[in-house]
Order: sequence, then C-alpha cells, then structure tokens
Amino acid sequence: MRVALFTETFLPKIDGIVTRLVRTLDHLRDLGHEVLVFAPHDPPPSYAGHRVVRVPAFSFRPWYPELFLGLPRPRLGRELDAFAPDVVHVVNPVILGLWGTMVARQRDLPLLASFHTDITQYAVHLRLAFLGPISRVFLRDVHNQAHVNLCTSQPMVDSARALGIRRVRLWPKAVDTERYHPGRRDRAMRERLSDGHPEAPLMLYVGRLSHEKRLDWLLGPLRELRGARLAFVGSGPAEAELRRTFAGTPTVFTGYLAGDELAAAYASADVFAFPSDTETLGFVAMESMASGVPAVGARAGGVPDVIEHDVNGLLFTPGDERELTEALRRLLFEPELRERFARRARADMERWSWRAATEALVGYYEKAREVHARFDPPGDARPRGFGRHRRGTTSGPRGVGKTSTSVR
Repeated sequence: MRVALFTETFLPKIDGIVTRLVRTLDHLRDLGHEVLVFAPHDPPPSYAGHRVVRVPAFSFRPWYPELFLGLPRPRLGRELDAFAPDVVHVVNPVILGLWGTMVARQRDLPLLASFHTDITQYAVHLRLAFLGPISRVFLRDVHNQAHVNLCTSQPMVDSARALGIRRVRLWPKAVDTERYHPGRRDRAMRERLSDGHPEAPLMLYVGRLSHEKRLDWLLGPLRELRGARLAFVGSGPAEAELRRTFAGTPTVFTGYLAGDELAAAYASADVFAFPSDTETLGFVAMESMASGVPAVGARAGGVPDVIEHDVNGLLFTPGDERELTEALRRLLFEPELRERFARRARADMERWSWRAATEALVGYYEKAREVHARFDPPGDARPRGFGRHRRGTTSGPRGVGKTSTSVR
C-alpha cells in the first residue's frame, strides 16, 4: 500500500507523536508498505526508506517556539500526484494537515485522520483560551471529513466522540520492550541523575519541558519529601523558567538523552513523575513502566489508559498537591510496594508491540478505502472552504474544489 502522510510534527523534534510515527514507519517498511511523508521545517530527507518532503514553516512564537507550522506550496500537490497514494493519513490536522485533508478530498482519495493532541487544552495553557470554542468546532469539522478517525487511547476516543467526531476507532498503544528494559539500570547513570547521591530516592521525568506538562507541580512534593531527588530529562520552552523555579532544590537537568542513555535513565530511577494533565496517551510513562519503574500520573486524558491505579502505578487528581505528594511518597519510600508495581508494570507493557499496533493501523487504512468506496463524502459537517465533490465536479466555494488539480 502507498500512504501519503501529512504530519504537523516530525524529526528532529522529539515528542510522543514523533515516537509513534517513526516506530510506525519502521514497521510499515517491514510489512512492505511505502510512505511519502510531508513534514514541516527541517526534517531528514528520508526515514526508514520512506522519502520525506520538506514543507516550509514558521515558528509559533512567542507561544511555542519549538512548534513549526507548515506552509504548503504548489509543488506539494505535484509530489502527491506523482506518488499516487492509495490512502492519505493526516496527523493532528491544523495547517499542513488541513491542507492534506483538502487535497485528499479534492482528489477523491481515501482519508484517515489521527488525533494525538488535545488542542483545546493546549490553547488554555498557552494563554490562548479564546481559541478553545473555535478549536472544538475546527477539530470536529476537519475530522468529520475523514473516512476513519483514530485516537491513541480509549479516553480520547470517548472525548472525540463527545466533540461530535464520527467514525472514531482506537489506534492501539505500543512500546519498545527490548530497548526499555529493567536490565538497563546503570550505576553511573544513577550517579548522574542524582548529582552524586545514588542512594537517595530518585524521581524522574522525561519529555518536553513545557508549561502544559505541569512540571511546576513537582516542586511542592520535592520540598516535602525529605531526602528525595528529581531529574528532568529533556528540554523545551519552559526550561529556563523551571531552572529558576527549582533552583536550590536537589534537581538535575540533563537536556535531551536518546538511545542507550535514555534507556539507562529510565531504568535507573525509582519512580516516574508524570504530572501532565493534557496527555492523549503518555508514551514516556509506558517507556518507564517497560523499564521496571512505576509511574505516578494525572487522572486525566489518556494517562489512565496506561496507569492502572494501585495495580501498576498510582494516579492523582490534577491540581491536588497533597494527593500527588502522597502517591510519590508511597512509591519512593515503600520498596515492597514499588517492586510489586514494577513487576506488574513491566508485564503489562510486554502486551503492547509496535508490530501489532502497525498491523492494526494497516487494517484501518483498508477500512478507510472500504468506506470511501462505499460512501463518499462520509458525513455532513465540513469546515468552511471545503468542496464536497468528486473529481471533475465544480461544487464548493470559488477557488476550492473545482477539479482534482485546483489545490496544488
């Protein structure tokens, strides 16, 4: 199968969406499928044998300078036509994904859209709350152009349906249990993460250092839990502010780690501290749990789809510092409980392979083709500026939807 993939984020950026995409591309290659990736800013020219088309982009400054929003150009339509995809997959359609949705509809191609980020919640955290109502309507109308919609956790499937998004299915979670393994625990890495205090109880966070991750919520517990230490692995737009916030506390900032170093960092901690309440899944929690390190996470978004409270980790109510502190205390200072949760966490993660998740995705690609062949257009709702037509018709507003080549 030939898949055209439009994504708002890709390498060299590192986050949960990119992790899912690159692992999926690995396995699509192994399964014999070919992907043409359209990605913004400065991606590599290829990944896992799949060609990557660079899309010019601008930084979303000052709100989120690490995020680059793609600006489609006419040549992208020509690239798409030359590739002749069997299905189009748009990831988190905003600008580049919106354009991918438009050209798929204009070319009468099967369309699958995947929902990875709760944009309405991010708007609040970026102090753009006025965009909330607009973003909800936008998400609903754009996703309802797709023949199949995917979410990455059951809670987000429920949220998408509550927004009015139709044809929603679950894209199964997955984690690399070979790379992320308890055997990666390393004395030297623990020395590094604990700033030379390897015997101290150690909390770890891995991921973007950004405001919506609620990392400042860890300051109170760190001060309360005498003797405990904290390590932040990653970087991002909130790093400078977090360094000021945690100054004078037993906290280490390592910057980004990757490969064997990252695997060792996960396995060398005692507890994974994951306060974010905006996650649609939480790959980093899964990687920690695969490494034999139980997690404390927020009872929000997709996190409860990964952490089963009082079974393989602990959940806390977002904003409840006392409950967060108590959950961290239990796992840091009750070794028998921590070991029990660690064993269960590892066993649970062994159930979720990237191969199985990718095979499920291919099944959804086939489903999109089936729905497209049986009934197109798939629904009534559409964002302004979308033509509802088949190739060669002239429906839709002026300049949009005239022919299969009207948007390049």
